[in-house]
Amino acid sequence: MSKILIVGNWKMNLNTHQASLYLHKLDGMLKAYRDVEVVICPSTLVLQSLSLQVNHRKMKLGAQNCYWRDDGPYTGEVSATMLHGVVDYVLVGHSERRHIFGEREPDIRAKVQAVLRNGLRPILCVGETAQEKADGETEHVLHEQVVSGLANVTSEEMERVTVAYEPVWAISHGTDFARHVSATPEQADAAAKLIRRQIKSLYGAEAADKIRILYGASVSPENAGSYLGLPSINGLLAGGASLQADTFTALVTAAHQSAKSTEKGAT
Repeated sequence: MSKILIVGNWKMNLNTHQASLYLHKLDGMLKAYRDVEVVICPSTLVLQSLSLQVNHRKMKLGAQNCYWRDDGPYTGEVSATMLHGVVDYVLVGHSERRHIFGEREPDIRAKVQAVLRNGLRPILCVGETAQEKADGETEHVLHEQVVSGLANVTSEEMERVTVAYEPVWAISHGTDFARHVSATPEQADAAAKLIRRQIKSLYGAEAADKIRILYGASVSPENAGSYLGLPSINGLLAGGASLQADTFTALVTAAHQSAKSTEKGAT
């Protein structure tokens, strides 16, 4: 059984000094669990310095984005080639990249391929907007985003792919979780099953069983267990909850407890 994956996306928060202090605090609070894999995704600016500070026994680093070309005259961009050796994971197609920065499906597809080409692990983010949900288009949107994002990915490469379901209508923009509406466990379960069925149709039952599907929208220590208890969900992609070391530690602890419960139930 694969480890539960807990990913913290810091978004555009924490400067170099703040990030270093945070990581020091997190290292002191976080325990290394054999059944949980922890990834933090700071801003690109601080990745290099944190790569020298991070305790690799407890956590790994991920990037929030990359460009799909390996090198060239692309001012301001950072390629997966540059990230190689610094991070293990790269978020691709996050809803904010799609809806704020206008990334289209061809861009996202090319980024997935670039990440894999450079020996890294993409976390493909998919999810519907409030309007798409109201129009009953969730299944269609997830189908299109999964099929397009994974186009040209081989069966062997799929072993390094993770998919995160992040309903755009439920994503928080801070640490005040009470002000945001999360998808219900039933909604998250239904979406994850849709994604897994699509993986099965593309790559077969074995790939569908092995791939880790994360839930990510307004995740908090209070609701983490309700998602992690679902067989269809294999981890969490946290935004605001990852900006406080104690809150993020609580998510990791919840993941460990969920893994223990699952193991106990299987015996």
